[in-house]
Amino acid sequence: MTGHLDSLVLNRDALPIALGRRPRLWLGGIAVLLVAGGAALFGPKLLQNGHTASAQPAAPPPPAVTVSAPLQRDLASWTTFTGQFSAVDYVEIRAQVSGYLTEIHFTDGQIVHKGDLLFVIDPRPYEITLQQAAAQVLTAASSLDLANQEIVRTTELHRRDFASGELLDQRVQAQRAAQATLDQAKAAVRSAQLNLEFTHITAPLTGRISSHRASIGNLIGGGQSGATPTLLTTIVSLDPIYLGFDMSEGDYLAYQRYLQSQHGGNPIDHTVQASLSDEQTWTRRGQLDFVDNQMDRSSGTIHARATLTNPDLFISAGQFARLRLPTSAARPTLLVPDAAVSTDQSRKLVMTVAADGTVVPKPVEVGPLSGGLRIINAGLAPTDQVIINGLMRARPGTKVKPQPGSIAPPAES
Repeated sequence: MTGHLDSLVLNRDALPIALGRRPRLWLGGIAVLLVAGGAALFGPKLLQNGHTASAQPAAPPPPAVTVSAPLQRDLASWTTFTGQFSAVDYVEIRAQVSGYLTEIHFTDGQIVHKGDLLFVIDPRPYEITLQQAAAQVLTAASSLDLANQEIVRTTELHRRDFASGELLDQRVQAQRAAQATLDQAKAAVRSAQLNLEFTHITAPLTGRISSHRASIGNLIGGGQSGATPTLLTTIVSLDPIYLGFDMSEGDYLAYQRYLQSQHGGNPIDHTVQASLSDEQTWTRRGQLDFVDNQMDRSSGTIHARATLTNPDLFISAGQFARLRLPTSAARPTLLVPDAAVSTDQSRKLVMTVAADGTVVPKPVEVGPLSGGLRIINAGLAPTDQVIINGLMRARPGTKVKPQPGSIAPPAES
């Protein structure tokens, strides 16, 4: 038997002849079974009524979003403006006497205090003038003494009829002239003393000084020389400081009506809040102390000004800041995260979720930010479920899976 199998293996060409047609039938049966099994596994499913149904993929679950009712707080309404700081006092330091500049006693840009020495103009010519004026006073005083003595003698002679009345009148006139000369000499002394003081220029107020406009050795022209006095530097005060801004007619009327509603016989509160360009909260307070007397016809605005304290001298004149004025008393207000508000062309929308999980967009009227949250003035109910997270997965009219969330209260402002 072994030899017979070996002969079959060695002689593969003789295999079909030895087995006849049986191998072909066996291979064909295997192919039929494979085709039938594939049809049973991957073909259409046969229903009881004899019809077939094609396989469909399962629907994906609705996306999950985080929802919350709008946060409700009692907030006042504010109108925000952009203002610019300016100094309460601005002084140009100019020379009042002429001469050579000999000393500078400050560093450019530093804070100086009232009475600090800033510049010195060569005082020697004015010291000489003062000495001359003082000598003139002595001369005039001597002349007056002589005139007084002559009046005494002439009066006694006139009483004894040894001097005429005309001579007595002359002595009186001479005494008056000597008195006038003495007064003139004393005035010259005061003028010389004043000019000598003007050679030492001091700060008239406390504030920040600018750079020096003249260097040591320059010839300075004074205000008494008839020419334009030389500008030496400038000083601006910093505490307190002004914050000026312009209001439109509508904003002005809203603020005035708010003040009238708050009056009630009590003192009106003119407090304003300010914030620097890099500040997020309204921690700075001031008083609105000036509103111009008429509207600007060209721009339709009216200029106003608030005064703020600046004890640390942090604010400089010329800086910009935001300022807001109250336009209504505190009232219930709805707030949502600013990211929950979307824009559709010219409308603002807030996506909400209905009871059945359907996304419903609601057009809203928004207000300013308050502590990082957006104020909703109209269009939203306190019970609405606002989508605060997962907004990109929500489409109007589609189903979502709402998950409860919360809105953080606004930060202190």
